Amino acid sequence: MLMAATDWISATIRAGAIDQRLRARQTLFHSGDKTVGLYEILKGRVRLVRIDRSGREAVLQVASAGDTLAEASLFSPTYHCDAIAATHALVRLYPKALLIAELECDPQLARAFTVMLAHQVMALRTRLEARNIHSARDRVRHYLAVNLSADGRTVTLPGNLKDLAADLGLTHEALYRTLARMTADGEIKRTRSIISLTRPLYD
Repeated sequence: MLMAATDWISATIRAGAIDQRLRARQTLFHSGDKTVGLYEILKGRVRLVRIDRSGREAVLQVASAGDTLAEASLFSPTYHCDAIAATHALVRLYPKALLIAELECDPQLARAFTVMLAHQVMALRTRLEARNIHSARDRVRHYLAVNLSADGRTVTLPGNLKDLAADLGLTHEALYRTLARMTADGEIKRTRSIISLTRPLYD
């Protein structure tokens, strides 16, 4: 069984945590802000984004309940992107000074933290592999194959289609058209939050 993103956090660190509620579209932190610690998403969704010179937004991550944000902030004086609530959200801050102190004095905690980061690297490689697939349809197929539930037929979406599109590096319109074609071709069935396979992904 894979370790949850926050299983490594000790009772001492949890005791010093601070909860914060966010409104939809409220900014949690800006690029260049002084780092204050690592965040856990308790409810809702938060996007990590960077704004390019033309003002366009590049989505780096959409974090939902159970995910963590800004792990790299523990080793940097400032944040390198913006964190914006995609929905109403509840987040928990684990203060930087407390985390660093605990990691430095507890080797087992440091190892567990490293294991968590290793799982994140594996997930990131999977996302990058998907983005290297040229066909939108094959990107969706890759996503479904990686995220199938235990029944081998269904995938429960963690957020909405805009979140999934950002994760796949597609526009919302391109993803919607692709899902519509796959549904019309009898490859999948879809509800608001679940995609079900009606035949094997790769014949």
